[in-house]
Amino acid sequence: MLRPVRADRRTTSPRSAAPLGRRLPLVAAAVVAAGLTAACGPSSEPAGSAAAATATAGQSSQAFPSESQSATASAATSPTASAPPSASASAPASSPTPSRAQSGSGSTGGGSAKPARTSAAPAPAKVPGPGYDSSADAQKQIDAALRAAKADGRMVLLDFGANWCGNCKAADKVFAQSQTAGILGASYHLVKVDIGGNSSANSALLRKYSPSGGTYTMPVLVVVSPSGTVRTDTHVTGNPSLTAEGINSFLRKWAA
Repeated sequence: MLRPVRADRRTTSPRSAAPLGRRLPLVAAAVVAAGLTAACGPSSEPAGSAAAATATAGQSSQAFPSESQSATASAATSPTASAPPSASASAPASSPTPSRAQSGSGSTGGGSAKPARTSAAPAPAKVPGPGYDSSADAQKQIDAALRAAKADGRMVLLDFGANWCGNCKAADKVFAQSQTAGILGASYHLVKVDIGGNSSANSALLRKYSPSGGTYTMPVLVVVSPSGTVRTDTHVTGNPSLTAEGINSFLRKWAA
């Protein structure tokens, strides 16, 4: 605190008044400097002007940061305040997640494997009954039989005959037997073509599949492959014995 300076009531001579008046500004400056020293603390700087004291105070604030800044800096530099261990070091190693393919294989490994699907054997082909249908479209029937043969690999058996032919009736009786019918259904598509009437279309079919001509002894049996190629023609080779043994042997021979 600045205390007022009491002027001593001294009686001075007129000679000393002028020097005292000159010393008053110096005394006031000393008092101001003493007040600044008391407020800011002792300074190593020599006493000077107010601008020097202000510069000294600014330098102190830069050299000595505040308590909060010191705490932050010490926390950053302190070895005990190190970062927590990484996740890879603290967390237990997790096992890799199996892929879908692995999980699928693992799930099926415990159970029995399903058997592979096998294609069912084709149903037996339909075997026509005895006799010959003079009203049937033989060309369409042959075309349908060839398409079916390409699909299932069976052969096509063309039976050219007539309803009044005795040998044809004997062959029909053998075809109706269970063993022969089984061979026919498993290995052939049978088409019966009537050549005993006046059908020029059926006669043309006979000449197409048995082109050697001449006198035909009925029945004429022609085996055709799925591609339409004639494999055998009984008009050329002669008919087998019209018994179960003879016809079955003929059918087995040309089925493969």
